[in-house]
Amino acid sequence: METLLWIVHLLVSAALVGLVLLQHGKGADMGAAFGSGSSGSLFGASGSANFLSRSTAIAATIFFLTSMGLTYFSLNRAAPGGVLDKVPVKTQTAPAPQPAPAQENAPSQSGEVPK
Repeated sequence: METLLWIVHLLVSAALVGLVLLQHGKGADMGAAFGSGSSGSLFGASGSANFLSRSTAIAATIFFLTSMGLTYFSLNRAAPGGVLDKVPVKTQTAPAPQPAPAQENAPSQSGEVPK
């Protein structure tokens, strides 16, 4: 079942890329750059959806659903623990930090100012 979902997901993603590249953008006209484009709304006049835009919406919906399905399969297959649990651990003891040597000109805890 997961293999079938992967195949559908890859085919739909390729179709989605193709459908988006085939569409004509709203600002692609040369006149739109100089203000002669349609100004009926903020992003231009909205016409009825054509075949390409409806097909893109359907492909995007199927892509979203297959993504959710693959996420479901991935979560159910995950074993307890993570990838880092499989990495061998080297046990090495670090040397103990050495205290810093006292400086002669450093102020003492009593609040005296050094001379």
